[in-house]
Amino acid sequence: MSYEKLFEPIKIGKCEIKNRIAMAPMLMGFGVLDGTATEKMLDYYEERAKGGTGLIFTEITRINDVTGAGAFAQLAASQDYHVESLKKLADRIHKHGAKVFVQLHHPGRQNIGLLIGTVPLSIKINRVWKGYTDLLYKIAPGVGRYMIKNNLVLSSVAPSKVEPAYFAGGRIRALRHQEIKELIEQFVNGAERVMKAGCDGVMLHASHGYLIQQFLSPHTNRRTDEYGGSFENRMRFLLDIVKGIRQRCGDFPIVVRLTVDECYDKVGRPGTGYGLEEGVRMAVALEKAGVDAIDVSSAGYDAFNYWLEPASFPLGWRKYMAKAVKEKVNIPVIAANLIRSPEQAVRQIEEGCQDMISLGRPHIADPHWANKVKEGREKEIKRCICCLYCIQSMQDNAYIGGHGQCAVNPHVGKEKVELPKNGNGRTVVIVGAGPAGLMAAELAGRRGFKPVVLEKESVPGGQVATAALNESKSRIGWCIEDLEYSARLHGAEIKYNTPATYEKIKEYNPYAVIIATGGEPIIPASIPGTDGPNVCAATDIYGKEPLPVKTAAVIGSGMTGLETAAILAKQGKKVTVVEMADTVAPGTWMQHVDDIMPVLKEHGVEIITGHKLVKVDRDRIVIEPTRGGKTRSIPTEKVLLSVGVKPSQALYNELKDRFDRLFLIGDASRPGRIADATASAYEAVAKL
Repeated sequence: MSYEKLFEPIKIGKCEIKNRIAMAPMLMGFGVLDGTATEKMLDYYEERAKGGTGLIFTEITRINDVTGAGAFAQLAASQDYHVESLKKLADRIHKHGAKVFVQLHHPGRQNIGLLIGTVPLSIKINRVWKGYTDLLYKIAPGVGRYMIKNNLVLSSVAPSKVEPAYFAGGRIRALRHQEIKELIEQFVNGAERVMKAGCDGVMLHASHGYLIQQFLSPHTNRRTDEYGGSFENRMRFLLDIVKGIRQRCGDFPIVVRLTVDECYDKVGRPGTGYGLEEGVRMAVALEKAGVDAIDVSSAGYDAFNYWLEPASFPLGWRKYMAKAVKEKVNIPVIAANLIRSPEQAVRQIEEGCQDMISLGRPHIADPHWANKVKEGREKEIKRCICCLYCIQSMQDNAYIGGHGQCAVNPHVGKEKVELPKNGNGRTVVIVGAGPAGLMAAELAGRRGFKPVVLEKESVPGGQVATAALNESKSRIGWCIEDLEYSARLHGAEIKYNTPATYEKIKEYNPYAVIIATGGEPIIPASIPGTDGPNVCAATDIYGKEPLPVKTAAVIGSGMTGLETAAILAKQGKKVTVVEMADTVAPGTWMQHVDDIMPVLKEHGVEIITGHKLVKVDRDRIVIEPTRGGKTRSIPTEKVLLSVGVKPSQALYNELKDRFDRLFLIGDASRPGRIADATASAYEAVAKL
């Protein structure tokens, strides 16, 4: 297939861009309190520019320090000293022929109260006491979360006093009229600073439920002055910003990232907010106001999965939204649309859905996506598997001063770190062809070693291959395909149907041995009956014919347990899930839970929390409350256990005194996520 269409130049206003590939804005947490660009942030953005993308949109960039900070570690354009910082960013990106638009942002009611009013004070303290940041990140995980949970923080601002946003929480107060005027001026000031820094344009973030979109929505804007009520009044805040930028900055290019459908109907709240018809009307009004391009998006925090999709969503599912806008405007239309391949990208341009493709998470997974496509190396692309670990890790690490990470790209945040190429052809034997083993093979090959992978099964993947048999999670199997291809590309010899033994490994006279034997499902022998024929691991049913039973019990409500319950329920079985904790899927990223729970509800799955399994009989299970109480019996024909994974360390224990350089990685070391497996592979190979 020809990908020439992707590499045609395009103009946004006066700015000519070398191709039709944009990197979507994504906060990763590489910043510092004062909003200046750190070296790590500059390296991160430069690597994506070096990778061939034509246009880079920055992360959320604040224009107000008091109520408008979206994170402690974000970029800013709120003060004059930010001009120099933004110029460094522009220079690094321009060096590779790419353009940069800075995304101006205010979170509104989607802020967390911990950030209200504290950023200016933190900046001042940090300037006189360099240890302040370390203290902040030391206490934030405990004290900060406690304050947020118990509403011991200041109120976030919004057009009107409304209920808190999902996931953000806290209290909300309405903006005063004078504050609205000040915010408009601050957006304009931010745009002027961006222009003075030599950047190529600005993006106004009127999407994903943040402040500008809150003004657009009748759900969050219930004002009775000139900024609320009618369509024209709800548009006024955004249009006043556009007008101010035009008056101050002339023809400096402006893109608006616009939610054209709030998607409340998709989360069971029909009649709330606005839908596509009104969203298209907004796009038309923006073109009339002189905006140079529309970046079409959808939803907000209240419908989180409809703008940042988990793996179950079909590729390109929302392209109809972009097409509806493109049919009504004559300015470029940009859209993400869950694009994961160059074929899909070209097709959506040719179908008239959009003029530019916007790749967010794919640029985290593979910063060289564009160059690989242009050079005919598309098979080398490390595809985003939609696992959402990037946002989860960014949010979790924000409290400790860390940054977002990627399951398939352990180089994120290490863009300038070069592993030495000093392997000199020495052999490294790697046992196991799961994500940890294959990543280790690729990296060892890149370093110049000769990787030999021994895999006892006939196919790669380990537990990931099993999980990928679940139709709703099939996309995670991409990482195995991509890692295997890349490992072979860098010289790895992969031997399937080859169990590893001491004698077999010794034949290679290896310089080092890396054990990536994975883990195995826990079957708790201490519970009577778990060794019976009616008991199996939850994943044992994946990719198999439906079980010949009418009732089933799943023990454990982690995502594997819930997904197993969904598979069984869709087959028409009566399913009960038993969870020891008081909540469903404890510790699981909320988007995954939100994705699966409607499916379970639709199919009548019963979930019992706060109970533990105490016995399995031939036709029933016995459970009891974790806090004491009477046991109860639940009739069931099949019991599926999803209570965790234990490391497979038998081979490692056999070899640990026989090789000088022996490494244990992935689930064989400590069960975790794909990201943990690939990160541990990176760490091991870096030590060779």
